[in-house]
Amino acid sequence: MKKKIKQNHKKQETRNHTKKQYSKNKKSSSGTTSILDETQGPKPIRLNKFIADAGICSRREADKLIEGGNIKINDETVSQLGTKVNPGDKVVYNGEVLKSEKIRYILLNKPKGFISTSDDPLDRKTVMHLVEKACPERIYSVGRLDRNTTGLLLFTNDGELTTKLTHPKHGVKKLYHAVLDKPLSRNDLMKILGGLELEDGLITPDKVEWVEDEEDKRHIGIELHSGKNRIVRRIFEHIGYEVVRLDRVIFAGLTKKDLPRGRWRFLEQSEINILKMI
Repeated sequence: MKKKIKQNHKKQETRNHTKKQYSKNKKSSSGTTSILDETQGPKPIRLNKFIADAGICSRREADKLIEGGNIKINDETVSQLGTKVNPGDKVVYNGEVLKSEKIRYILLNKPKGFISTSDDPLDRKTVMHLVEKACPERIYSVGRLDRNTTGLLLFTNDGELTTKLTHPKHGVKKLYHAVLDKPLSRNDLMKILGGLELEDGLITPDKVEWVEDEEDKRHIGIELHSGKNRIVRRIFEHIGYEVVRLDRVIFAGLTKKDLPRGRWRFLEQSEINILKMI
């Protein structure tokens, strides 16, 4: 009888141990580290994702580079889609070794007098000077603001998101606060809303209205999704107005709240998630 009780006790201990191990593994799947997780090293990733993570371009564009034979892995040209990169592999594009970097998203409130380029042969001040200490990764501006335009400018090394935010088909909206050299008449406001035929095609803003907080009708809010060069200035110039100040106050849902002129900040995860849903 005692022997039977001992055996039953041993079986119960085995069951309890199994339950604990199952519970431990179950927790690990929801984010808690387990022994199994610790023994798993870095996994191979698809080549197009590796290229996109390196900040070169989007995954779709990376596929074209691969098919075109522009990518080498360990000194061998690859052209097959779906190729995977193993930890330690050397990936080369245009003679440059690519590194899968941490993806960064940085928002700058651009001041006047800086040009939106990574390098300038005339040695003028560029927006890159303002974010050069933000992170060790190479980041690039998403679109541009001209030298005298202030406001929101996004930087990232996420090539896929950059393509999405700059492609016209996604209709990413931007809101500008423009100050004109003279009050905008109602007739001209309606002209803009109806669409204007510029030298590079028809442009129809999503919204145009006088800024409510300003009694002076020189202050205009204009919302549009076009990414054409100097588009806001050209709209007003087309009907006889000069933009004396221009500030981008909203870009793809991001705002200047708590971001002083000339300062930058990292995006919050919730903001990144919203951008990726565009």
